[in-house]
Amino acid sequence: MVRLEELASGTKKRKRIGRGGSRGGTSGRGHKGQKARSGGGTRPGFEGGQMPLYRRLPKHGFTNARFKTVVEAVNIGRFADMFDEGTEITKVVLLERGIIKPKKAKPFLLKILADGDLTKKLTIVADLFSKGAQKKIEEVGGKAVLIQEK
Repeated sequence: MVRLEELASGTKKRKRIGRGGSRGGTSGRGHKGQKARSGGGTRPGFEGGQMPLYRRLPKHGFTNARFKTVVEAVNIGRFADMFDEGTEITKVVLLERGIIKPKKAKPFLLKILADGDLTKKLTIVADLFSKGAQKKIEEVGGKAVLIQEK
């Protein structure tokens, strides 16, 4: 037969404060005042009547964060080992290979930078190229194709 005291096994017994003993009397709340009362206390950010920090700081200014252009940059040195001669490299190919991982589902621009060496003839399709990257791609006989915005 199931006994009542066996059902509650594993649950910690609640400490009854204010009933005598070491936590009697004020029950750890000090003496009087707002925080000693039942239901007492203040909201977060309350500074005892002093003008709170969030009201003391200026609120002017402007942010264009919602409309900023996200640019994913890739160095041409990454392409040397990953792609074969004559491959066309696009945003989709780079996403599939995991070379670029844009944040969220926001549209982004792909920029190719010149760090590293390129030894293979590749066709790279991107939104932006650094001058050095474009020069290195064309030196080995590859193509740097700009995506035209509509």
